Amino acid sequence: MRAIANFLFRRRGMDGKGGGWHWTDIFTWVWLLGGLLVMFGPAVWLVGSSFKTPAALAEFPPAILPYVTQQVVVEGYEKPLLLYDVALEDGTTRRLAEVRRIGLVSQMVDPADPAEIVKVDISKRIPVRVLRFATENYTQPFLHFDFLQYLRNSVFVTAAATLITLVVNSMAAFALSKYRFTGRSAVMLVILATLMVPLSVIMVPLYSIVSALGLFNNLWGVILPTVATPTGVFLLRQYMLTIPDELIDAARMDKASEWQIYWRIILPLSAPALAVLAIFSVVWRWNDFLWPLIVLSRKELYTLQVGLNVYAGELNVQWHYILAMTVVTMIPVVLVFIFLQRFITTGIAGQGIK
Repeated sequence: MRAIANFLFRRRGMDGKGGGWHWTDIFTWVWLLGGLLVMFGPAVWLVGSSFKTPAALAEFPPAILPYVTQQVVVEGYEKPLLLYDVALEDGTTRRLAEVRRIGLVSQMVDPADPAEIVKVDISKRIPVRVLRFATENYTQPFLHFDFLQYLRNSVFVTAAATLITLVVNSMAAFALSKYRFTGRSAVMLVILATLMVPLSVIMVPLYSIVSALGLFNNLWGVILPTVATPTGVFLLRQYMLTIPDELIDAARMDKASEWQIYWRIILPLSAPALAVLAIFSVVWRWNDFLWPLIVLSRKELYTLQVGLNVYAGELNVQWHYILAMTVVTMIPVVLVFIFLQRFITTGIAGQGIK
C-alpha cells in the first residue's frame, strides 16, 4: 500500500520525496479526476439510481444515494404513514406523520397521539430521510415478467451472431489480404462504401428477404442479416496484412491446404484483432433494438432491449425497473470486455516486440 501511495502522490522533482506541489501536478490531478468522472460518472449514477424507489427518482434536485422518506405505523391507519419534521408557528419542531395532502396543506398527526389532526403548510415540513436500497427493482422483473426468457434470447442471438461474424469476416479478410486477384482493391472499396449506407435505407428490402425466407418471427432472422460487417472485414484485413506471407508459403510447401492455413495459422495469429471484433460484435448485437423490433412480433421471442420496452407504457414509464434491468444488461458486455481485453494487450505487446 505504501508503494501505491508513493506512486499516486509523487510530485515533480526530487522523485516525489520533497518539495511543494508544482502547478503541473495540480493540473494532472484535475485532468485525471475530471476524465475519471466523465467516463465512470454516468455508470455510477445509473447503478445508484437503479436502487431508488419511483418517488426518489421523481425528486428534484436528485440525491446521489437512494434515500427514502421514513415510514411509521400509526394506530387507526391501515398503511404506514410518512414522517416529517414540521416547523410550527411557535418556533418549535415536531415529528409528525402525514395522513393526506390537500393542495398546499398537509394533514398530519403525532404518531404517539393520533387523535388530533394538525394542518401544516407543505413548505414548513422536511421529510425524515433514511438510506434504503430498493432491491425489489431487481427481483420483481424476474418474478412478474419474462425477463429470463428475454435474457436467454439475447444471449443466443449475441453468441450466435458474434461467432458467425468472426468466421465470415475472417474468411473474407483472409481472401482480401493474402490472395492476389484482379479487382481486389475494388472489392475492398465496395465493402467500405457500404459503411455509408444506413440501416433505414436497406430496411424494407432486407425485411422482404427475411420474410421470403420464412425467418420472420425467428431469432435467425435477427442474426443472419447482420453477420457480414464491413467494419469487421476492414479491421481483420488490415491486421492480416501484417502477417508475413512467408509463413503461408512455408505451409504450402509442407502440403497444407488453404483451410489448414486459415484455421491453424491465420486465425491464431489474428487473435488480438478477433478479440476486438468480438467486443464490437457483442456490443452491437446485445444493444440492438430496431432490427429485432421489426423482425420479432411474438413476445416470447423478444430480446432484452425489446423486452425492456414493456416497462414503458403509454401513460406510465416504470423508470425504476428500466434502470435496474439496464444495469443487468450491462453485466455480460462488461464481462466479455474483461475476458477479451487481455488478448488486446497481448497483441499490442507482440506488435511492439516485432
